[in-house]
Amino acid sequence: MKYEAVIGLEVHAQMLTDTKIFCGCSTKFGSEPNTQTCQICIGMPGVLPVLNKKALEFAIRTGLAMNCRISAYSRFARKNYFYPDLPKGYQISQYENPICEHGYIEIVVDEEIKKIGITRIHMEEDAGKNIQEGAGNYSFVDLNRTGVPLMEIVSEPDIRSPKEAAEYMKKLRTILRYLGVCDGNMEQGSLRCDANVSIRPIGQKEYGTRAEVKNINSFKFVEKALEYEIKRQIRVIEEGGKIIQETRLWDSNKGITESMRSKEEAHDYRYFPDPDLVPITVEQKWIDEIRASLPELPDVKRGRFVSEFGLPEYDADLLTSEKAVAEWFEETVRSGGQPKAVSNWMMGDLMRLLNEENKTIEECPLKPSQLADMLKLIDKGTISGKIAKTVFDEMYKTGKDAEAIVKEKGLIQVSDEGAIEKAIDDVIAKSPKEVERFKAGDEKLLGFFVGQVMKAMKGKANPRMLNEILKKKLT
Repeated sequence: MKYEAVIGLEVHAQMLTDTKIFCGCSTKFGSEPNTQTCQICIGMPGVLPVLNKKALEFAIRTGLAMNCRISAYSRFARKNYFYPDLPKGYQISQYENPICEHGYIEIVVDEEIKKIGITRIHMEEDAGKNIQEGAGNYSFVDLNRTGVPLMEIVSEPDIRSPKEAAEYMKKLRTILRYLGVCDGNMEQGSLRCDANVSIRPIGQKEYGTRAEVKNINSFKFVEKALEYEIKRQIRVIEEGGKIIQETRLWDSNKGITESMRSKEEAHDYRYFPDPDLVPITVEQKWIDEIRASLPELPDVKRGRFVSEFGLPEYDADLLTSEKAVAEWFEETVRSGGQPKAVSNWMMGDLMRLLNEENKTIEECPLKPSQLADMLKLIDKGTISGKIAKTVFDEMYKTGKDAEAIVKEKGLIQVSDEGAIEKAIDDVIAKSPKEVERFKAGDEKLLGFFVGQVMKAMKGKANPRMLNEILKKKLT
């Protein structure tokens, strides 16, 4: 590669407030079009917006979690443009004085930690939604989303690959969900991403001309859209052309970016301070109270899972990627499960069953204490690890406790030395050729004998005792 990519992301996160940013209308998703509007959010003359304090608190929480400086003074501005889904003819946003500036988050790419700068986090209102239905030459407008509170999180151009961009988005989403300020649902549009991307010859300090890519609504598409756009820009340069500054749209069906319009500059929007909203002054005391209320964040939690529970980095990464998953793990350990065993069962069988049914951990039919109780049965030798697989699936399906299932199905592990020895003797008597080959050095046949005994004992033989007795008998 003679070129390197320079990428910055603008992420819009819908805040989890019950009401809109400047009025009391509901923010509930999926309601009938135009049923969640009032004179304020549809821009009727003479109405005055009032800032939702919870939205301000959420923005400050996010800024603190992302190591930003919280501005003691910030204010709203009007961003002027005309579009059918923008009833006022302007969007209330922040421009010169955002609420949060100069932060960073850390991502892990190829086992290396990389710091990505956060230029700013500001509050703004969402626009409505145009709906094209049928073959007619017209669109409908749904203004339910107008005025829904957003945070725009703008990164520094520190990202150098599509993979880094996807990891940054995942980390951002994880932090927002830990904070409880955004649900991170990209399909419903509560987390949206625009990417500014340019290329430059490796070693060059100056940035190239950038294109903005819009309409990216999944982690997979972040990577695919950027991969395509980087290749497109390289192709244009190598064919003797020039990159023009423009806005491009990602078409996920075609797998390409397409030109949408020439890129606007800030002055094109004619920003000016909103005269209907007073400047925001935030006292340090309130900032300190919000800081004290922050939950344990993913990086800190991951480090603690490694140091306190002795988990490998890989396990800790997966278990802390979702707050609810991390809490389920800790609850299971508190109920008596050994940390590594809990991790193995959660990352393996539990996630498999949840994924098959497209369920989240919050919808899991099992309680953490039930998994812990099953692991105790394994530790006591009541059931084997193999039997536990059957027990676990039945627990998940029925919600019954492990002990009840073991009794109902007669799955208690056989640790009677005499019974195991008899079964081994029977298998050896029926397999003289295999015994000869084993004694001649074909030690792989040990698995054959173990399998035959387990089959005879319906999988209930204590594996440790079985292996010990079998080795003595065969040598």
